[in-house]
Amino acid sequence: MNAKILEIENLTVSFDGFKALNRLNFSMDTGELRVIIGPNGAGKTTFLDIITGKVKPTEGQVRFKGRNLRSYSEHQIARLGVGRKFQTPRVYLNLTPRENLELACNPRKTVFKTLFRRTPALERQTVKELLETIGLSAKADLKANLLSHGEKQWLEIGMLVAQSPDLLLVDEPVAGLTDEETYRTGELLVALSKSHSVIVIEHDMEFVRQIARKVTVLHEGSVLFEGNIEQVQSDPRVIEVYLGQEIESEDDLPSATAFSISPSLTP
Repeated sequence: MNAKILEIENLTVSFDGFKALNRLNFSMDTGELRVIIGPNGAGKTTFLDIITGKVKPTEGQVRFKGRNLRSYSEHQIARLGVGRKFQTPRVYLNLTPRENLELACNPRKTVFKTLFRRTPALERQTVKELLETIGLSAKADLKANLLSHGEKQWLEIGMLVAQSPDLLLVDEPVAGLTDEETYRTGELLVALSKSHSVIVIEHDMEFVRQIARKVTVLHEGSVLFEGNIEQVQSDPRVIEVYLGQEIESEDDLPSATAFSISPSLTP
């Protein structure tokens, strides 16, 4: 059995009396890829904020690789090995993918040094491998502003991996992507999960079906259900939350193809 990389116990986060998270319990194994879904207001963003230290818990604790993160700052948590990718790509548009990755590989490096000083051989090799991993070798020396939205997403994921995190937190990576870009993003995240632990927040159920081994459903700040995608699609509580209907018998269950999450339910 794998060791737990992340454990959250009885976690509550209150904002002026509103409980964004309510006695939430969650854990995942080292090397696991976990998908988190949930309707609007379920607490998904706060869930990531708690792990990264952006928000501190009102009650409960978060343990990363056995360490209680309560007293750690965002910067310290990042250095422990937690990396987060936000929904909107954050890349240097006036630099190339190669230059973006060189900066990410060495946080102390400035843009000036990236542009005008020779990169060490080991760093060049790391960047070369990252470009291959994210599928941007052919566009390594184009300005990032010429990349498609999906390619910018892959570049930012590569920049995150360049910082050698143990846990990747990825927020809605396929929002606004084409079908082909969505599929390739799924392939990338599955490949990265072979060497990293990965948490993905997502609402696109076709994408969830592509990548998920285990899905956690959040609702009103707590874990409503956990299981594989087939179990999630057939659970009456999950269906009621998403479709707003009570399930009185198995005959009322919608088919798997009918189970989808409307964009209006995104965080």
